[in-house]
Amino acid sequence: MTTTDLLGGGGPEPAAGTATDPAAVTAGGTDAAPVVRLRGVRRTFDADLAPVRALRGVDLDVAAGDFVAVTGPSGCGKSTLLNVIAGLETVDDGTVDVAGDRISERDADWLARFRRHHVGIVFQFFNLIDGVSALQNIVLPASIGGMRRRAAESRARDLLDLLGLADRADQLPSTLSGGQRQRLAIARALVNSPTLLLADEPTGALDSEGGLEILELFRRLHADGQTIIVITHSADVAAGARRVVPMRDGRIAG
Repeated sequence: MTTTDLLGGGGPEPAAGTATDPAAVTAGGTDAAPVVRLRGVRRTFDADLAPVRALRGVDLDVAAGDFVAVTGPSGCGKSTLLNVIAGLETVDDGTVDVAGDRISERDADWLARFRRHHVGIVFQFFNLIDGVSALQNIVLPASIGGMRRRAAESRARDLLDLLGLADRADQLPSTLSGGQRQRLAIARALVNSPTLLLADEPTGALDSEGGLEILELFRRLHADGQTIIVITHSADVAAGARRVVPMRDGRIAG
């Protein structure tokens, strides 16, 4: 089983539906359309002393198969940008198109269904379920996404094997090293064959060796066609991406 095999199939069969059915959306609609398109995106948060203008008119395109590193100082809006693309944050103004649909106009239930089919998210501190095995951490989101149990377990084992965790399938996440837990989190994010893989500081909680392992894994995934957006402070991660998007004060800086 190759990386290409795993990225290209194994997820739930999309149900037939209209263009507004998340499972019926194709990646970008046409070959020329970007997987991600933001236009004039603004997001402001209320705070005790003064409003925080996290995003101040962001325009961004990400093509299918691209590997983008978003960089910048703390507080510049990087994580808010990722959350907006994932449909985890609403916008005050502007439009957000992902995988061929305008997600900035959808409600929370629709967005949850959309993420199951199109967005995999990797967090800095893993967000794994400590009470179940490594295998079950991958099987659960596959089952929620509509995959049959036997197929979900087969795909989970294939991903564990691909990421060098085949012998850790029955272990609890708490017994794994930091690098192993982040690889497990990436396997979980990939289980439903997402159109887009998002990662928020994926090497931030790792030592240098673990960080290089994750960077190499992202390079492999990118080489096999996965569209990736990474939020990072790491110069090594940014250097490994195909394109760097710098942010400053809620705007794209260059």
